[in-house]
Amino acid sequence: MTASEYQVTGMTCGHCELSIREEVSEIAGVEDVQVSAATGTLVVTAAGEIDDATVLAAVAEAGYSAVSVR
Repeated sequence: MTASEYQVTGMTCGHCELSIREEVSEIAGVEDVQVSAATGTLVVTAAGEIDDATVLAAVAEAGYSAVSVR
């Protein structure tokens, strides 16, 4: 199991969190997604390594931007 943390900008509410959670959860190998609008953080737990670019693309698809903070 590996966990990767990201700082997300633009989230303001639970709907924002849900949008990001739905997109990131579709990535193959992702087992858990924790996202918080209050702190602007996204933590992705996966069975193996997940490419940061894939996660960032999923966040962008949801309408937000993020950077890795590992």
